[in-house]
Amino acid sequence: MGTSIVDFRNPVAAEDSSPAAGRVLAGRPRAQVQNHYADGSGRFFAGRWSSTRGRWRVSYTEHEFCHLLEGRVLLTDDAGGRWEFGPGDAWVIPAGFSGTWETVEPASKLYAIFDSGAGTAT
Repeated sequence: MGTSIVDFRNPVAAEDSSPAAGRVLAGRPRAQVQNHYADGSGRFFAGRWSSTRGRWRVSYTEHEFCHLLEGRVLLTDDAGGRWEFGPGDAWVIPAGFSGTWETVEPASKLYAIFDSGAGTAT
């Protein structure tokens, strides 16, 4: 994309990023992603994500910084640890995190993802 500033106010086409049916545990979540930036290596991405209500299994091979703009989400790891986030909250999901993502209220977040290997966001 070059060395110009990437302004998230500029429109980007939305793509479906809904969880695969086999990972959905509750609801019928529908998600969209607007990827505003991808570096030349294909290992760093940044953009906006949104989702309707639902709960699904996640397994991260990448590191993801999240800043929730609206809604409520609940992350639960496989050991039972729980983190609930609301508007304005920010957090990092490290590579190796495994558990569930629940969109409690329709949500929108900004994200920055670094994939140190060949994995993709889940």
